[in-house]
Amino acid sequence: MDRMSQTPAHEAGTIVTLPDARRRGLLKAPGLFALGSLAVITLGESMPAWAQTQSGSTRDDINILNTALGLEYQAIAAYQVGAESGLLQKPVLATAVKFQDHHKAHAQVLAGTVSKLGGTPVVAKKASEYKFPTESLKNQADVLRFAAGLEKGATAAYLGVLPNFHNRELTRAAGSILGDEAMHWAVLLHALGEDPVPGAFVG
Repeated sequence: MDRMSQTPAHEAGTIVTLPDARRRGLLKAPGLFALGSLAVITLGESMPAWAQTQSGSTRDDINILNTALGLEYQAIAAYQVGAESGLLQKPVLATAVKFQDHHKAHAQVLAGTVSKLGGTPVVAKKASEYKFPTESLKNQADVLRFAAGLEKGATAAYLGVLPNFHNRELTRAAGSILGDEAMHWAVLLHALGEDPVPGAFVG
């Protein structure tokens, strides 16, 4: 196993695994990637007792969270592809490992939140099922551009999902997650030698 596999994030190596989640199309931006840091911790701690009633609104929240969870696993797998490519220099690899660790921690908390809401966390796909464009990754810049595109997709997707949570605590957390995704995106653009803040708005 490479360094990426061996680097634990908050003991996040013991994450649940998961496949396709159904949802209302809110997080379907191509390559949607992941969640953000501290806000997700809030999710696991703020679930009230009413969640166990499984109202229609709660089911909708579970579907949104499960879709995000599946995408977290996609993100983990994508960074693994980058690490195993052998194309990343050490400082860049260290950043990729850190971002993968974030996604592992996010997935762990998201799975716990889905369970607290009375749902069943989705399971991760096999790496081969993600159909990543590995044949087009020829150098470090290709890997960084691939990851940056995914993080950009995640940032844009969270703009669409914010109004759709029934539980407003989840809305607040998703807003913070959006900020974290934007930071990942900016760091990757900077590593590419590109403008890390290419515009005044994200859309």
